[in-house]
Amino acid sequence: MEPYPASELSRTRSAATSCERYLDRLRLAPSERRDLLLLADDRDDGDRRAAMVRLHRTLAGYPADPVNPVYASVRRRLDLAYGTDALDDGQLVVQGAGGRTRLAAAPPVNRTTMAPGSWPPSPVFRQLLSARARGKQGRERDERQACPDAPKPVGRWHRAGAFRRWLLLALVLSQTTVAIHFMSAVLPYHGQQPLEMAILVLFGILFCWVSAGFWTAIMGFIALARAGDRYAISRTATGDGPLTAQARTAVVMPICNENVQRAFAGLRATYESLRRTGELAHFDFFVLSDTSDPDARVAEIHAWLEMRRTIGGTGQVFYRRRKHRLKRKSGNVADFCRRWGANYRYMVVLDADSVMTGECLTKLARLMEANPGAGIIQTAPRAAGRDTLHARIQQFASRVYGPLFTAGLHYWQLGESHYWGHNAIIRVAPFIRHCALGRLPGRGALSGDILSHDFVEAALMRRAGWAVWIAYDLPGSYEEMPPNLVDEVQRDRRWCRGNLMNSRLFLAEGLHPAHRAVFMTGLMAYLSAPLWFLFLMLATALLAVHTLVPPKYFVQPYQLFPLWPEWRPEWAIGLFTATSSLLFVPKILSVLLVWAGDARRFGGRMRVAAGMVAELIVSALLAPIRMLFHTQFVVSALVGWSGLHWKSPPRENAETSWRDALRRHGLHTLFGIAWACGVYSLNPTFLWWLAPVVGALVLSIPISVYTSRVGLGDRLRKASLFLVPEESQPPQELVWVYQGTDNRAATAPGFVEAVVEPGTNALACAAAVARPGQLQAVRTRHDRLAREALVHGPDSLTDARKAALLADPVVLSELHLAVWTSAQAHPDWLKSIAAEDKRG
Repeated sequence: MEPYPASELSRTRSAATSCERYLDRLRLAPSERRDLLLLADDRDDGDRRAAMVRLHRTLAGYPADPVNPVYASVRRRLDLAYGTDALDDGQLVVQGAGGRTRLAAAPPVNRTTMAPGSWPPSPVFRQLLSARARGKQGRERDERQACPDAPKPVGRWHRAGAFRRWLLLALVLSQTTVAIHFMSAVLPYHGQQPLEMAILVLFGILFCWVSAGFWTAIMGFIALARAGDRYAISRTATGDGPLTAQARTAVVMPICNENVQRAFAGLRATYESLRRTGELAHFDFFVLSDTSDPDARVAEIHAWLEMRRTIGGTGQVFYRRRKHRLKRKSGNVADFCRRWGANYRYMVVLDADSVMTGECLTKLARLMEANPGAGIIQTAPRAAGRDTLHARIQQFASRVYGPLFTAGLHYWQLGESHYWGHNAIIRVAPFIRHCALGRLPGRGALSGDILSHDFVEAALMRRAGWAVWIAYDLPGSYEEMPPNLVDEVQRDRRWCRGNLMNSRLFLAEGLHPAHRAVFMTGLMAYLSAPLWFLFLMLATALLAVHTLVPPKYFVQPYQLFPLWPEWRPEWAIGLFTATSSLLFVPKILSVLLVWAGDARRFGGRMRVAAGMVAELIVSALLAPIRMLFHTQFVVSALVGWSGLHWKSPPRENAETSWRDALRRHGLHTLFGIAWACGVYSLNPTFLWWLAPVVGALVLSIPISVYTSRVGLGDRLRKASLFLVPEESQPPQELVWVYQGTDNRAATAPGFVEAVVEPGTNALACAAAVARPGQLQAVRTRHDRLAREALVHGPDSLTDARKAALLADPVVLSELHLAVWTSAQAHPDWLKSIAAEDKRG
C-alpha cells in the first residue's frame, strides 16, 4: 500500500502532540513514555506520519519492518494495552511464519476424525425384512458390530422403562377412547356425518396429545411427592471425593452474534463457581465462535482476553472462531471434537445464556464416572434473569410447573431420555464415533443441514448402546427465556422446522422406540397447532351447515327410522370441563408441591396461587396467538417456503414496539375480527364458546406489546407476583452474572475501535492470520477497500467489507496508521479519536 498523504492537522499541532495522544491509550511508565516521545520526535519536521512511523519502529524494536512498522509493533502494543498477565507472560502471543505476530487463543490441535457413516440411516423396514433371515444369533452379532464400544448396561431400568411406557400407552389410549365416546354424543348426528367424523378424528389426536402430557405430569407429581425415583441417575454417585485425573472435561460454549457482555459474564460466573469447588484443574473452557458481525467479533476477542486477565485463567480458557460456518451449532461442536475432542473424556455444552454452578458440573462428571454406560446426562435448566412481564411469567411457569413434567419425562423414559443441546454432559469418544450428522437429501425446507440436532444426537447415542439420562433433580443449572412473544415465536420457527426435519428420521434403522417417540412428540409440539386450528375451522363449518342447510333425517340408504339431530349443551360443558381439567390439574398439583416446600421463596402461598391464576389467564390469551404462528410455520415448511434466517435470540430485555407488533400481529387481528363476525352472523350463542380464541386474536397487538414491558415485570416483582427463588434468593453465580451485565459504563470495543485504538487494533491484528503468500489480486482489493474506508468512513462499509478488513492484519494495521495521520481521514474516524480523548 502506498503511503497516505500527511494530515493537515500536523500544521496546527506538533507531531509530538499527536504521538502523545496515541500513547495515552497505552499503559506506559512515565519514564518510558517520555523516552518514546523523544525518539518519535527526534526531528522537528512537523511530519506527523513520519513521527508516528518512528514511534512504531521504536515500539517494535530495531530492526523493525521497514514496510509496515505498525504491524511490527503489534506484540509490544498488546503487552502495553493488556499486560503480560493476560498474555501469559508472552506465551499467548507467538511469532508465525515470516515473523508474523499471532494470538495463540486455542491449544495445539490433536486431530480426530468425526464423520457420519451411512447417512441418512436406512429405513427400519429393511431391518425388519432381514431380521428373520439373520436369526437370533445373527441379530446379536450385528448389534455387537454396530456398537462394539458400548458397555453392557447394568440394572433393571431397561425392563422398568419398557413396562412404564406400555402403561403410559394404555392410560392414554383408554382415556382417549372414553373422551371420543363422549364427544360423539355431543355432536348432533353422533359422528355419522363426514364432517363430524373428521372432527372426531382431530379431537382424538388432540386429546391423545393432551392426555400424554397429563399422565406425564401425574407421574412426575408422584415421583416428587415420594422424594424421587428409585432409578434416578443422580442417586448413583454419592460423596464429593476428588475427581480422577482421567476425568478431563471441556466446557464448550458455541456462540454466534450474541450479546458478548452477557455471554462472557455467564461463562465467568461458571468458571468462578467451579474454582470454588477445588476441581478446576479437571476442566477447560472453550468459547467456540461462529460470529459474523464485525463489532461482535472484536468484542468477543477483547472480552475473552479481559476474562483471562481478570481471573488468571492461564491455559484453561480458550477462544476459537471458525472462518467457515458449517452446520451451525452442531458443526461448531463437531469442529471442536475433531480438533481437541481426543484430549477429553467428557464435554459440557452450554448456550450463550447458560450458567452452571461448580457443584453441578462436578456432580455431572462424577455421575459419568459412576455410570460407564451413560453417553449423555441432561440437566433440567431453571429459567431466570429476565425482567419483562412475558419472560417473568414464563420463568414462573417453568419453575413451578416444570419440575413435574421433567420428573415425569424421566419416569417414562429413564435411560432413553431427551437431550436439549445445552447444560448437559456428553461422553466425547462415543459422541465422536456415532453422533456425526450429515445433510438430509432432497430439496425444499425439510432437507439440508439438521437444525434440531440435539434430538438426533441423543437418538444416535442410544442406537449405539449408550444411555441418555435426565438428571431432573440436579440443581445449579440455569438458562434464560425469550424476553417477549415475538422473539419466542421466532425461536419456535427454527424449532418447528427442525422437528419437522427430524420426522424424516422416524423410520431410521436401529433407533430405539423411545427415541422414535421423542421425534413424534417434537413433531406434535408444533403439528398440534394446525390440527387445533383445523378442528376449530371444522367446528365453525359444522355450525354453518346446521344453520344454513336444512337438516337431513335420513342419512343412509334404506334407513327405517329418522335420525334426529340432538344438541346437548350440558354434555358439551361436561366434556369441556373434563378436557380442561387435564390442563389445569397438573398446575394445581405443582402449586401443592410448592406449598409443601418453602413457598416463601416464591413470595408466599397466596402469591403462588395468585400467580397460577394469572398465568392461566395469560396462557389462555397467548395460546390462540401461538396457534396461528405455529400453523403458519408448519404450512410454510411443508410447502417449501424457507425464508428462515438463523439468528441467535436476544440476550437482553428487548421490548416490542407498537409498529413491530402491528407488523407481526396485524393479520391475526383482522382474521380474529372476521371470524368473530362470521360466527355471530350464524349463531350469536356460539360466539361465547369461541370468545377465548377470537378475543385473544383481536387483542393480540396490545397483548404482545404490554407483556414485553420491563416496567410491568418490575412492578409485579416488587409485589412478589411471579416470583421465583432465583429472584428472592439468587445464587451467587447469578449475582455475578447480574454484576457483569449491569456495568453500563463498560463499552465493548467494535470495528471502529479495532481500526482506531492502538491496543484493540493490535488485538484484532494478532487474532487474524497474516498470509504473506496472499494473491496479489486479493491484496490489491483489500488495499482499495482500506482506502475507501479511510475516505468514506466506517458507516460506508457493509459487514462483509468490515470482515474482510478484520481478516487481513497487514491492511488493518496500515489503515490504523492512516486514520491517525492522513488528511483524507473521514471525520468519523477523528470523532472516535476525540471521543476516546474525552473518556481518557
